Amino acid sequence: MERQSLEEGLLLESQPRTNGTRADFRDTESPFPLPSGPPPSSSFITAVLVFSTLVAVCGSFCYGSAIGYSSPAESGIMQDLSLSVAAYSVFGSIMTVGGMIGAILSGRIADILGRRLAMWLSEIFCIFGWFTIAFAKNALWLDVGRLSIGIGIGLITYVVPVYIAEIAPKDIRGIFTAFNQLMTTCGCSLVFFIGNLISWRTLALVGAIPCLLQLVTLFFIPESPRWLEKIGKEKEFETTLQRLRGKNADISQEAADIRDHIETSQQESEARWLDLFQRRYANSLIIGVGLMLLQQLAGVSGMVYYTSTVFEKSGFSTSIGTTAMAIIQLPATVVGVLLLDKAGRRPLLMISAGGMCLFCYLVGLAFCFQEIPHMEKFTPNLVFISLLGLCVANAIGMAGIPWVIMSEIFPINVKATAGSLVTLINWSISWLMTYTFNFMLEWSSAGTFLIFSGVNLATVVFVENMVPETKGRTLEEIQETIN
Repeated sequence: MERQSLEEGLLLESQPRTNGTRADFRDTESPFPLPSGPPPSSSFITAVLVFSTLVAVCGSFCYGSAIGYSSPAESGIMQDLSLSVAAYSVFGSIMTVGGMIGAILSGRIADILGRRLAMWLSEIFCIFGWFTIAFAKNALWLDVGRLSIGIGIGLITYVVPVYIAEIAPKDIRGIFTAFNQLMTTCGCSLVFFIGNLISWRTLALVGAIPCLLQLVTLFFIPESPRWLEKIGKEKEFETTLQRLRGKNADISQEAADIRDHIETSQQESEARWLDLFQRRYANSLIIGVGLMLLQQLAGVSGMVYYTSTVFEKSGFSTSIGTTAMAIIQLPATVVGVLLLDKAGRRPLLMISAGGMCLFCYLVGLAFCFQEIPHMEKFTPNLVFISLLGLCVANAIGMAGIPWVIMSEIFPINVKATAGSLVTLINWSISWLMTYTFNFMLEWSSAGTFLIFSGVNLATVVFVENMVPETKGRTLEEIQETIN
């Protein structure tokens, strides 16, 4: 201990003198280490930070509720409003059309209005949509409500992970950003669980509750400090960053890094759509677009929207199947959240995609058994077990980590445009998968899941070769390295 103290004291002698009083004392020749200054801002988890994150992820809860809604509501809506399979497929998939609209606007709205007001606007669309569905008398009003929800969550899927990434310290950014996926899973699980117990109209009213909660609480959280610095509100930037890190935290280094990065980024003009395809942004764009494409082409959106149909085709009880999936999703997502800043993004993505590849293959194999005499009895249970495994594998990685990485890799001068593009691609492929999923099952249930298995295998290869590890690095460090 004495030797270590002497070494630390000698090391302090070699450091340059600064203007701060504490630093001047450290420059003396005393061999004994003096008490250190305020801890760095990356070491603080404050009540303001936690509360701000919880308020933001209320929007993610709404997103999860909207994703899960179409599965338990399917039989009730089709029966009460006499909808055909094609008409219900339109209802299920039109939310993704709204998501595309919201995605196109999301980056620009978040840049002009700020992150808080963008979330507030998204909830206006969602609340209108949920109440329209709850009181709909025909297919037209159902579709209008679903479209409105889609626009709202198209904004949410961009602005929530970006806001959390911009307010969280680098050492815990991953776990805080992953709360986005945790609350999405909670929303989906809740709807799956209670959807078997209440009517589809009441379920729509339940979906509006987190939207109303966020609408009120958004007025009590701070704006993103990076956005404040970007628009030139210097005093508010420092005040907000200090508030997020705690009054005893030393924010000087973090504030300087943010200023330097934004100043460098703003020396170039704000990016337009075509500017994204410059060579300097190629790596970020390939990573962001590639992850979103592969996430949706794996077919998870279709499986979640029409889980009941998959269980029905396999001969397994839909109520037991959807309830079991609702229960198992939560602990799986919690494990993924806890591991994100320990194991890292890349290992979890590869484990997740590898597991999904295996379980999609097993589901496809189970449906093949339906065509083989004396083997068809294995189909229901094998489909049930494999879908649970698929749900767990998706929850620990592919469901949420692409959104975490999207919020980290783009420089602030292109973040709005790039984020909108990546989110638009995600929603576009989501629409394709949700609209065609029922038709693919009609074509071949086995073939559908074998295709998804191949997509997940391609995801493993893509992550291994293209996706960098971003754990424990500031946003500025990540972006400088990639670009």
